[in-house]
Amino acid sequence: MQKLMLIAALLGTALVAACASSPTTRFYTLGSGKPLGPISATPYRIAIGMVTVPDAVDRPQIVTRISSNQLNINDFSRWAEPLKFEIPRVIAANLARELTDALISTYPQNAIPDADCRLQLDVQRFDSVLDEGATIEILWTVRPAKGEAKSGRSTAHEAAGTAGYDALASAHSRALASVSRDIAQALRNVRSGN
Repeated sequence: MQKLMLIAALLGTALVAACASSPTTRFYTLGSGKPLGPISATPYRIAIGMVTVPDAVDRPQIVTRISSNQLNINDFSRWAEPLKFEIPRVIAANLARELTDALISTYPQNAIPDADCRLQLDVQRFDSVLDEGATIEILWTVRPAKGEAKSGRSTAHEAAGTAGYDALASAHSRALASVSRDIAQALRNVRSGN
C-alpha cells in the first residue's frame, strides 16, 4: 500500500511539474498609428464591406511561412481578434488619418447603410516570415454611390527589423498602412471624378 501511495505521489508531482513548464500564450494585434483627429461637419461616408482572408491564415494562431510550400502554426502566439475583422478596422483607421473629412465604418459592426462609397477588400496574401518580415497583397474595389467603380491591387512588404512576433505584427501594421495609402488615393480620385 505504501508503494502505491509513493508511486501516486511521484506521478502527481511529475504531472504538476509538467503543467508548470507550459509556455505562456501571447496575443498580438495590428496597429494603426496615431490617434484620429476631429471629423468635419459633413463627412464623406465610406463603408468597408466584409473582408476575405486566405483560409491558411484565417485562424487565431499566427501562421508563419517556413518555405514556399511549408507553414508553421504557432499555438502560443495568436492574433487578439480574427484577421477578417482586424484588417478592415486597421485600414479604416488608416484611411481616417489619410482622409480627414471621411467617416469610415466597417462590416458588420457599423456599416453605414447610405454610404457615399463602399470599399471591398480581398486579401490575397498575408505572409509572415519570422525574424524577416511581412508581405500583404490586397485586391480592392472602390464603389461610389454615383459614378464608376475603381479597382486595384496593392502589395506591400515590410521588414521586421528585429526578431520575434511583436516585430512581425508591427511589420504587418506598416504594410497595411502602405496599402491604405493606395486606397486613399483611389478614394480621392473617385471623389474628384478622376
